[in-house]
Amino acid sequence: ENPIEQEGTYPLPEAQLDRFFLQVAIGYPSAQEERRIVLETTGARKVELQKVLSAQDVLGFQELVRRVPASDSAVDLAVRLSRQTRPSGDGAAPEFVKKWVSWGAGPRASQALTLGAKARAILSGRLAAGEEDVRAVAKPVLRHRVLLNFQAEAEGVRPDDLIERLLS
Repeated sequence: ENPIEQEGTYPLPEAQLDRFFLQVAIGYPSAQEERRIVLETTGARKVELQKVLSAQDVLGFQELVRRVPASDSAVDLAVRLSRQTRPSGDGAAPEFVKKWVSWGAGPRASQALTLGAKARAILSGRLAAGEEDVRAVAKPVLRHRVLLNFQAEAEGVRPDDLIERLLS
């Protein structure tokens, strides 16, 4: 979704947003990065793409990530974070969530936090996921699953701010 040019694009319904594993926030490039972008994309050089992974490779890596164990405390943190984003329910949500959130993350968020933590652990050369991995993937996993209400918007609260408070 392009936040500037809205013609022909529409925000997705909450049920469809939840199906995306991560929402990666990408800001503007640094001046040095932008210079490199310009130099590499405005010349006559022809780029030839080379396949680096097959479909089987991707499926194999997905299976490998699922086989990585996660500590009980990591799974508990993933579930607790997801549940704390829900303004109604079993009372797990802090007052600031009840004040600012109209719709919290569902069970898919707990799954994504756990799988993201497992992937981060293995990419970091570790054979098991821990709480630090869950914390590291919390913002990209939760930011599009937590829908803030008008009061939060009026107070300038962003999803990342809310997630940061939950993590602290």
